[in-house]
Amino acid sequence: MGFASFVGRVCFASIFILSAWQMFNEFGVDGGSAGKELAPKLNLAKKHLSSQFHVNFPDIEVRQLVLTAIAMKGLGAILFVFGHGFGAFLLIVYLLVSTPILHDFYNYGPDEPRYNILLGDFLQCVAQCGALIFFWGMKNSITKRRKKKALKSKTA
Repeated sequence: MGFASFVGRVCFASIFILSAWQMFNEFGVDGGSAGKELAPKLNLAKKHLSSQFHVNFPDIEVRQLVLTAIAMKGLGAILFVFGHGFGAFLLIVYLLVSTPILHDFYNYGPDEPRYNILLGDFLQCVAQCGALIFFWGMKNSITKRRKKKALKSKTA
């Protein structure tokens, strides 16, 4: 069971590791292709949030945001492979912050072709987040179960 669990974590984390590696290789002065895709969507999200909450958000450097995403994906995935809950936490935070911004299907109508692509990607990220939450819950329940067994003493 331990080896199968490790292989499953490696396969799952490979999505994030390969994505972070690709973002790192394309990273340039402006953040690379990830920065070019993120900039207009980030501006749209900031505009929407500032109109809803009546607060002006400060300017965010897209390059620093892409660096943060690379670090969270890379470090979170590596820690996740070795079974650390903090790695799952980093990946959950990354998905919760980036998914609504990057996969903004709600800005398109159902008859537009981009809508179906973005909705599929959004649902895939939601499923990944669910799998990470499941891992986190299982990890916590196994830890608690082991502690209970260790407390029992054998007396004759």
